[in-house]
Amino acid sequence: MPEEKIYVIGLGRLYWAGRSNRAPKAVKKIREFLYRHTKAEKIVIDESINEFVFSRSYDKPPRKVAVRVVQLDDEGKILKAALAVPVEEKEKTEEGEGSH
Repeated sequence: MPEEKIYVIGLGRLYWAGRSNRAPKAVKKIREFLYRHTKAEKIVIDESINEFVFSRSYDKPPRKVAVRVVQLDDEGKILKAALAVPVEEKEKTEEGEGSH
């Protein structure tokens, strides 16, 4: 049975730099973190992570991301990373949209 681990990756340091390209840098940081902690040769990033990082805007990625990592082969050389906690869209109510 393939091993499964969950990592919580902090992306707060991205906010120290300029606003442009924060979301693409966040995806690169996630990949680098997983390479460093798993010693894998190849990491496949699921689209759920990409959608979550880009969901708030190009320049405002989330500060933390929980990632579930699963081995795709027996040696642990190829890993797949997906979002650990599925994010559901908040329903907008007509009453709460205009009030502050």
